[in-house]
Amino acid sequence: MQPTPGAPPVTDALFLTDAQLRASHLDLSVTPLAPRLRPGARLAVQDITEFYGDTTGGIRTYLRQKAAYVEAHPEYRQVLVLPGARDAVTESDGVRVYRLRGPRVPRQAPYRFMLATRSNRRIAVHERASVIEAGSPGLVPWIVRLASRGLGIPVVAFYHSNFPRVFSPWPERASWPRRKLYDLAWRYARRIDRHFAHTIVCSRFVGDDLRRAGIDRVTQVPLGVDLELYNVRRRAVHEEVRARYGLPPGPLAGFVGRFAPEKELDVAIEAWPRVYERTGATLVLVGDGPQGDSLRRSAAGADWARFLPYERDRDRLADLLAALDVFVAPSSNETFGLAPLEAMASGTPVLTADRGGISEQVEASGAGAQFTSGDPAALADAAAALFALDLPALGARARAHAERNHDWNHVFDRIFALYASVVKEYHG
Repeated sequence: MQPTPGAPPVTDALFLTDAQLRASHLDLSVTPLAPRLRPGARLAVQDITEFYGDTTGGIRTYLRQKAAYVEAHPEYRQVLVLPGARDAVTESDGVRVYRLRGPRVPRQAPYRFMLATRSNRRIAVHERASVIEAGSPGLVPWIVRLASRGLGIPVVAFYHSNFPRVFSPWPERASWPRRKLYDLAWRYARRIDRHFAHTIVCSRFVGDDLRRAGIDRVTQVPLGVDLELYNVRRRAVHEEVRARYGLPPGPLAGFVGRFAPEKELDVAIEAWPRVYERTGATLVLVGDGPQGDSLRRSAAGADWARFLPYERDRDRLADLLAALDVFVAPSSNETFGLAPLEAMASGTPVLTADRGGISEQVEASGAGAQFTSGDPAALADAAAALFALDLPALGARARAHAERNHDWNHVFDRIFALYASVVKEYHG
C-alpha cells in the first residue's frame, strides 16, 4: 500500500526532533526497559551512530529507510541507539529507537557525542541483537566494544564517512602535517577494524581506499532512493515550485545538503560567475552547516546565487529537486551521495567531480557530467557544456538508472543477507 501523498511516513513518529526530546525526563541508565519487540524474529540488528541529527542527510535517510524496511518484514527486528538532547524511547512494529543524551560536537551542528557507556551496556544486554552495526568511527566503536563485551555479538561497520580524507582529501599533494594526519587516521581505521567482523561500503572509491589500507573484509552495497517520493511527475509543477521559493526563471542549478568543507562548495561558488556569464544559470544552495556563513559572504550581492534554508518537509524538498535543471555536487570525496541520487530519481542530471562516490553514479548512468576535481575553471567548462545538452533526455536516463539499481528494498535485502552470513560465520 502506498502512503497518502503528503502524509508523514510511519517512521516519523520514531525519530523525535531535539525540540520533542526536551520534553522527555527519562534516564536510560536506570529506567526499566520494555520487553524486546518481535521475540520470534530470526535476525535482530542494533544500529548505533553519532552521525545523526535533525538536519543531517544521508545517514539519517539510511536509518529511516531501514526502519521502514524492518516494519514491513516481520522476520526482522531493529534497535537504534542515537544521540539526542535528552534520553527517550520510541517504538513501532519491530523497531525501537533509544535516544541517549549527549553534548553537541563543537562547530559540527547538529551532531552530538555518544558518551552514555552505562546506558549502552544496558541496552545491548537487554536487546541481545544478532548483529551490531557501527555507523560512525569516533567514539562509537569503543562504546560498542564495551557494551557488547561477553555477549557474543558480531559487529559490522558501515563506512559512511571516508574520514582520513577529511584530514587530507588529496594526500598525494598534501603538506607534511596534513599527510601525517591522513596516515594517523588510517592507523586508527586499522585499529578499530580489529573489532569488526565485516565492513559495508557503498562505493568502489571507498572500498579501494580501505583495501589499500589493508582492510579487506569489505562488501560494496550501493544505497537506495525512495522512488515514489522522488519522481519525474513533480517536474510538471516546476514553475510553481520556483515561484514558491522566490527563484528566478531561466536555467537553474542547485545543491541540497550540508554546507561543510568536504562538500567542496567553495569550488562551485568560485566557478559560478563564469557559468552564469556563459549560460545565465542561477545557482541555489539549500541547507546550512559550518561553512554556511563563509559561503554566503563569498556570494553576497551576486545575481547568480540564491541561498535557501534546510527544507524539513520531504514533499517540498522532492518538488525542489525536480524543479532544478541540474544538480551540482562538487565533492570529490563522497562515500556515495544520496542527495544527487534523489535528484536523479527526480529526473535531474548531475554535475560532479571526477572522483568519489557521486562520480560513480554519473558514470554508471550517463546522466550528467564530470569535471576535474577541485578545479573551478573545469567546473565552469563542464557546466556550460552540460547546459547545452538535451537535459530532459539526460533526466530520463537518470530516472531509469535509479529505478534499475537503487530500490531501497533491494538494498536492504542485500544488507540483511550479509548480516545473516556474518552471524553464521561468527558462530561457526
